Amino acid sequence: MDIEKTALAAKRASRDLANESASRKDRAVREMADSLELRTGEILEENAVDIAAGRKKGLSNALLDRLRLDEDRVRAMAASMRRVAALADPVGEIVEGWRTSEGLEIKKVRVPFGVVAVIYEARPNITVDAAGLCIKTGNAVVLRGGSDAYHSNRILAEVITGAVMEAGLPGDAIQFVATRDRDVLARLVQLIGVVDLVIPRGGRELKDFLVEHAKVPVIYAGGGNCHVYVDKAADLGSAVDITVNSKVQRPGVCNAAETLLVHADVAEAFLPRVVKELRARNVTLFVDERTRAALGSEAPAELEDATAEHYATEFLDLKMAVRVVDDVEQAIDHITQYGTGHSEAIVTNDATVGRRFTERVDAAAVYVNASTRFTDGAVFGMGAEIAISTQKLHARGPLALRELTSTKYVVTGSGQVR
Repeated sequence: MDIEKTALAAKRASRDLANESASRKDRAVREMADSLELRTGEILEENAVDIAAGRKKGLSNALLDRLRLDEDRVRAMAASMRRVAALADPVGEIVEGWRTSEGLEIKKVRVPFGVVAVIYEARPNITVDAAGLCIKTGNAVVLRGGSDAYHSNRILAEVITGAVMEAGLPGDAIQFVATRDRDVLARLVQLIGVVDLVIPRGGRELKDFLVEHAKVPVIYAGGGNCHVYVDKAADLGSAVDITVNSKVQRPGVCNAAETLLVHADVAEAFLPRVVKELRARNVTLFVDERTRAALGSEAPAELEDATAEHYATEFLDLKMAVRVVDDVEQAIDHITQYGTGHSEAIVTNDATVGRRFTERVDAAAVYVNASTRFTDGAVFGMGAEIAISTQKLHARGPLALRELTSTKYVVTGSGQVR
């Protein structure tokens, strides 16, 4: 594959797209939604090929769930695109403006990046979300999905590219990298002056690859080693619900909780209840000695001993590490040591402790009395997202419409010279 030619085509398309009207872009995104629903049968046929290959390869049930599409999930993708189309277009928005003492009028205005390369693994919905958000913000997009979702991504890219062309926008604005060759990926992320931004969505291996090879700007969407801390002032019934939801609702996604931290004062009252619920849902638990002691005779035989490696692991599966801590400070220290800066939660009815947690925990999203599973651009009201950024430049948290724009200064004078 001639990736340089592909990226240059996207660059040319981005220049046209940057000046398109909001109404034309919105029409294209709505056409994408309509086409997804119209061609659901084809999409599911191709997805079935990926699912069969994934089973043969031995992918976990959680990873297969990330990969799987059905009619409801295709409808959800279409609904997401309609929400995106209905949102205000950030391009051209005046962020701020002022007049200088020399009489210059200065406006800081939102503009597209240009060409955004999105690199992702076994999540076919990202194909649609990335393309829709980029079209809405006047960016061309280069899509490079993982090999496990190859057939699903290919048909989705075909469907949405056709929809964009049907709306009168350049089809080259969406480019699908139809190869699994890592050398091609390495060349893509080195195209200075052509690719303006890379957004990866994957694990440590992908991040390490980009750190080694990328020469263009990258916004890293890091892994999600997320925690739930149950404080001594927690409502224990609510704590059980939040813990189970954070771990079990979709264990293969980046905002699922991987470690449960429990205040020593409520360990004996809380741990038997939550362990029973987690084990009923087939969650494998890795526990410290204090957790075993708190469980006493109610400790299930299947419990395994926790190690530092368990606390550092993003399982993406029905597995969870558990630790009893002395107080909120020890919980914060644990999160600081092992967390990846994604989503962290405390369950407490003590406002002072909750405030301490939110102030001290360094993460893209910090929750008080709510599940970590809410970290999602659509849930936050952003329509959709490409990824969750765990870095601090240029954006942090869900990468949605505004995060896919840069800014420029428009300066108007009346003949002033310096």
